Amino acid sequence: MNPTRIATVSASHSVELSEEAVPVPGPGQVLVRIRYCGICATDTHGYASGGFIPKAVFGHEWSGVVAAAGEGVTTVAEGDRVVASVGPACGSCAMCRAGHGEHCDTAFAEANGIGPDAPEHGGFAQHLVVSERRVQRALDELSDEQLGLVEPTAVTFHAVRRAGQRLGDVVVVQGAGPIGLLAAQHARHAGAGVVVVVEPSEARRAAAAAVGFTEVFAPGEAFRARVLELTNGLGADVLYEATGVAALFQPSAELVRRGGTLALLGYPMSGSEVSYGDWQSRELTVIGSLAYTHSDFLGAMRAIADGAVDVAPLITGIIGLDELPALLAKLDGGDTRHAKVLVAPNG
Repeated sequence: MNPTRIATVSASHSVELSEEAVPVPGPGQVLVRIRYCGICATDTHGYASGGFIPKAVFGHEWSGVVAAAGEGVTTVAEGDRVVASVGPACGSCAMCRAGHGEHCDTAFAEANGIGPDAPEHGGFAQHLVVSERRVQRALDELSDEQLGLVEPTAVTFHAVRRAGQRLGDVVVVQGAGPIGLLAAQHARHAGAGVVVVVEPSEARRAAAAAVGFTEVFAPGEAFRARVLELTNGLGADVLYEATGVAALFQPSAELVRRGGTLALLGYPMSGSEVSYGDWQSRELTVIGSLAYTHSDFLGAMRAIADGAVDVAPLITGIIGLDELPALLAKLDGGDTRHAKVLVAPNG
């Protein structure tokens, strides 16, 4: 069999393309032939930092086909299409034993690529061996391209579920990158009365319009005035912060009504200042959200399958493995029109 090719971060702003023998899955493991792996902002951070993120996380939005299954594997079989996932609550970690299965330590470690069975590299590769827990069989209704967006769709499904959004809520989504656009669609699917999207990029505002949003604004007075108009001066019921820009945390909170919810999706790479007294006196509910649970992947796939979430407009490019280093450099420099690019390591 021909060797398999892998892309890994070798140093700051440097990606190494290497070859190795196609690995053989051990007991409880599967060998996945990668079809697509999406490029995430986390990948760009890993590229720029030279290894700030775990090795398994550089290329974590992958999908593919089971090429071989090790001894004892029962949930998938050779030939099954699969998506990257995390396992169900393990039942034996400290969080599970305390009755907090939704925050299982084992699944959280899997999501962050830091568990004892984390692979040595991510899905920017032709093949990947992972624990059976780390894959979930794909819904037949979904195309390969749609499967390439399941992982970020699960991230945002998880966030909207955690926010406890109610029917008819006035929702603001801050940031119209892939995460913001997916969160906005889940919010709409969850019964928001109106979804207001705010985004400085004209191209991203156009992307929001392409998936059916009509209340789309650049930051500024017109946006703030519209939120106040829609809420009789009260402020948003729920605001999903999807930029990760630390300086926006307090201004975001000030757009939320007293007793409303600020849901944090974007991950800041620096510290931030907020007004503790403001958050307390207005009794804000602040919800942090990171990654997902096993069930979020099924919910995400169903949302795509029934058309509630349209991922097709988010895909702005498909490239080969050799093109990855140059594109990461462009993404890191901000010199790109792309929203979500899928890498097809096997062509």
